[in-house]
Amino acid sequence: MRVVRFISIFAAALFASCAPASGNTMADVLAASKASDWRPLDPANTLYMELDSGRVVMELAPQFAPQLMANLKTLIREKYFDGLAIMRAQDNFVVQWGDANEEHPRPLGKAQAKVPAEFERAAQGLAFTALADTDTYAPQTGFAGGFPAARDLKADRAWLTHCYGTVGAGRDNDSDSGNGSELYAVIGHAPRHLDRNITVIGRVVQGMELLSVLPRGKGDLGFYQKPGERTPIRSVRLAADVPQAERSHIEIIRTDTQTFTDLIEARRNRKDDWYKAPAGRIEVCNIPIPVRQSSK
Repeated sequence: MRVVRFISIFAAALFASCAPASGNTMADVLAASKASDWRPLDPANTLYMELDSGRVVMELAPQFAPQLMANLKTLIREKYFDGLAIMRAQDNFVVQWGDANEEHPRPLGKAQAKVPAEFERAAQGLAFTALADTDTYAPQTGFAGGFPAARDLKADRAWLTHCYGTVGAGRDNDSDSGNGSELYAVIGHAPRHLDRNITVIGRVVQGMELLSVLPRGKGDLGFYQKPGERTPIRSVRLAADVPQAERSHIEIIRTDTQTFTDLIEARRNRKDDWYKAPAGRIEVCNIPIPVRQSSK
């Protein structure tokens, strides 16, 4: 019997017309942005997953899961994921990839089989752009290091939230069983109930459309029942190990800028001709983090 392994953002900007009280739309805010409002991806913390359909780019968050990150990088540099597959696609939830052969699993090499759970970290010392809006799952939400996050200042805890595109490390029932050999990405409505129950490693910043359209698995929890239904993985590499000419040159909006604050307001108070009743509030997973192509 398979042991259930839970696995778990916005990668592309939603440039829909979304206006704050000032009348500026989200597109207006981005058009007025400065070069300093954007940041490049760190090649040492960027993953490329190559599929037959294209490249999925993931940004890692080592400030939240340093031990898992080190283990994952060991797996990647030993080419652990090459030739494995996306083996699960559960509707309105996640896609999951790793080794589907449970009888003769692929050796982990120098990577550790168990890694201490890193479901949350200390809030103290963590730069945090807080939202004013209340949240159902946390005392406060916002952004940390460019990632959707939450925190509890009284308990001195902070964690990454499960939004669309969030990537996490699948595990069994034991908290230390998520070693990075199985990963997942959220492809449905934000499953925030997973927050602080699994180690989140980052998010997809480009290529979500390659994951979200995969055929849904017909087995339990969306697992594919036949090997031929799985999506093969050509390779997974750190961008730092890929030649410069073969890297994806993209920039991401910084979440600690006035421009991003204005973008949040554009999403919170939509007053273009289509919206008749602006919500006047926002949820952390409903704030896109825009991405654009870079010439560098």
